[in-house]
Amino acid sequence: MKDLFVTSFLLGIGLAMDAFSVSLASGLKEPDMSAGRSITISGAFGAFQFAMPLIGWLCVHTIASWFGWFEKLVPWIALALLGFIGIKMIIEGFKGGEGKSAGMTAGTLFVMGIATSIDALSVGFAIEHYGIKDAIISSVIIGIVTLLICLAGTYIGRKLGPKLAGKASVLGGIILIAIGIEIFVKGIF
Repeated sequence: MKDLFVTSFLLGIGLAMDAFSVSLASGLKEPDMSAGRSITISGAFGAFQFAMPLIGWLCVHTIASWFGWFEKLVPWIALALLGFIGIKMIIEGFKGGEGKSAGMTAGTLFVMGIATSIDALSVGFAIEHYGIKDAIISSVIIGIVTLLICLAGTYIGRKLGPKLAGKASVLGGIILIAIGIEIFVKGIF
């Protein structure tokens, strides 16, 4: 059980880095973000990081033969989603649109949740030897770790946002594009 906890905790830290960066970018974009909104954003990322390993585990135990082709598309999907949103943020920052939008909408949060947690799907393949109870425990730990790391991300972003004034959207967009490129490069090679 100790090994399960340690492994899941470390997986959670590694998997949460993309979501942390997006949370940081959200905090940069919304320096006056409420605690409730921070919890909502962080909770969404935690929920996706919880669900994706379980979905991967279920796929291995049910439809693994159908899923092989999709795994090759994951880096492309992440690059497209994060690149699109990142470019949109950069354009908004240069146009001076920063502060005019309410920040991350529910739809954007959903897309970002998928984009940043899609690599967690592969964790489900890595833990395929776990029983369902251990797979659930592992996923819960990963989700909680992600939640806590993302809360830190939104907090840090909110504190840095006012100092970066008009550059927060540009910086946030650059971060998202960099995450997309990282996922793409790791997935391809």
